[in-house]
Amino acid sequence: MYQEREDQSPPGLTLGTVAGVPVYVARSWFLIALFITLAFLPAAKAVAPQPAATLVSFSFAVFLYLSVFLHELGHAITARAFGLPVRAIVLHLLGGVTHLEREATRPGASFLIAAAGPLLSLALAAAGLAAGVLIDLPPVPELLLRALTLTNFTVGVFNLLPGLPLDGGFLLRAAVWKLTGKDRTGTIAAAYAGRLLALVVLAGGVFISTRSTGVEWISLIWAAFLSAFMWIAATQSIRNERIRDRIPLLQARRLGRRAVAVTAATPLAQALESARAAQAGAMVVVDHDGRPTGLVSERAVKAVPEHRRPWVSAGEVSRTLSGATTLPADLSGTDLIVAIRDSGATEHLLVEPGGEIYGVLSTRDLDRVLAQT
Repeated sequence: MYQEREDQSPPGLTLGTVAGVPVYVARSWFLIALFITLAFLPAAKAVAPQPAATLVSFSFAVFLYLSVFLHELGHAITARAFGLPVRAIVLHLLGGVTHLEREATRPGASFLIAAAGPLLSLALAAAGLAAGVLIDLPPVPELLLRALTLTNFTVGVFNLLPGLPLDGGFLLRAAVWKLTGKDRTGTIAAAYAGRLLALVVLAGGVFISTRSTGVEWISLIWAAFLSAFMWIAATQSIRNERIRDRIPLLQARRLGRRAVAVTAATPLAQALESARAAQAGAMVVVDHDGRPTGLVSERAVKAVPEHRRPWVSAGEVSRTLSGATTLPADLSGTDLIVAIRDSGATEHLLVEPGGEIYGVLSTRDLDRVLAQT
């Protein structure tokens, strides 16, 4: 599984760097490692006494996630071959994900990157099958080899199912993208297919739980958990596309709030009254020559009790302006999103081409527009 869109630095413990790619393990991995160890323990007890059986069972969990890592490494190496920077590989509760800093710009590249992981898992399964046939192994290695062969085959086949967020979903997305010439159409098609797959997985879990004995609740809970993850991820892909549709329509001039100019020494209560009188939604701190020097922080204002506002100056609740927080009022679309992201600020001064104050853009207003999907 891999993620094409840029993401925040992934959480988890650092394992190191492989082929120039940082590798992390999420804390949830320890939970699934415990679960796998307990689930595999009966099979391990059949070939080894305790406490060696527990060690064998835990070894299976480690080797399984080593296989998952190799699956993700296949994505990462292929992505880098196409010139796409890889942010990190993260191992987590449901397997792993390869984070790319930007998405592929061609359907062929997207297809090959998605295919690399499942094909590597199937190759590992084939190698395990061949080793089992050609090599006469003692009971413990034979058990581990058979189990890893089966799980790699299962991981490879499951990830080829055609629906996001699985690798097969990215394969479907790339195919539809190639046929229609639109990556958005491919994403929407693959996301709805992912929703359908989520329902199939849930139905499969219900079916298996009614036909098995002893572990019915485990099958049902795992299927419900997996299907919920798939549904949420597919739905998020649809929402992301709708947000992308709105980005070209974003205009700083239309989103900006009217602002009033106040000096740093102006009492906050007086500044707020001036803003209300002018029906303004923001306040800009200016020097005695009328040049903007800061923005009054909406969050900081709300943190000041009303009875304290006459004794607090506007300058005390303002943030100093910089080049990154001063934006042209005509900025729009992706350029606007990038500028706001790079600044890291919650309020931005909007200025006319001649440097005159136009207003203030709050990221809350921007987020509100993007959330209307």
